[in-house]
Amino acid sequence: MSAARNWLRKPWIGGIVGIALLLIVWWLFTAAGSSNSSFPTPAAVARSMGSDGWTFYSRNISNTLGRAGWGYLWGDLLAFALASLVLVLPRLEDLVSQIGVLTNCLPITAIGPIIMVIFGSRISAIVLSAMLVFFTTLVGSLTGLKSASRSQLDLISAYGGSAWTQVRKVRVMAALPAVMTALQVAVPGAILGAIVGEYLGGIDTGIGVALNAAQRQIQPERVWALSIVTGLISLAGYGLIGVIGRMLTPWSKEAAK
Repeated sequence: MSAARNWLRKPWIGGIVGIALLLIVWWLFTAAGSSNSSFPTPAAVARSMGSDGWTFYSRNISNTLGRAGWGYLWGDLLAFALASLVLVLPRLEDLVSQIGVLTNCLPITAIGPIIMVIFGSRISAIVLSAMLVFFTTLVGSLTGLKSASRSQLDLISAYGGSAWTQVRKVRVMAALPAVMTALQVAVPGAILGAIVGEYLGGIDTGIGVALNAAQRQIQPERVWALSIVTGLISLAGYGLIGVIGRMLTPWSKEAAK
């Protein structure tokens, strides 16, 4: 009995149950007569996905993931660089934090056209993706790097260790759980930024391009299908980074028990 309860407490079980409940509610709502041209049934969405075929989705998904991946990489690298700079020069923390807050507060739908004019249509999707990643990773990195135990740092100093030794032996290990959580949360933001950049135009393929075309052509089933696929991709990326984080920081899981 206890083993069954422990099994049910697994996070991925809750996710599967939640998705199943959403599908049931969707099916019941449309089966009760609420289905219309803008609110298709699950079966209609499934038929749309089947008729569009794998080629349509693989082409658009691969292009969006490529842009989101580059934005995720550059946003994370910039966040790590500034967090490391704050570690060396603590007086810069307020300035760096304000930069992060500024990028987070700027509405990407408003700043997107300006970025597209500056960088070009293809690069703008990567820049917007990086913007949505930057703040989350920056906050997680700053929080993690400051979470090192004072006693551990003093112990390194007492044995003649340098500031670099403190970073390598204590600060990085202490920061890993917070950093991995930030990287996990940043995944949906990277995909959203790429899609918004594609939605603005000037790009031939991608989920954002396909969504824009489906809306203009009044194809609600395809809009719903693309939105669901995007959500599943974000969920998969979130889960993948979570698994990697648990593998890299097993002590964090033990401490949470």
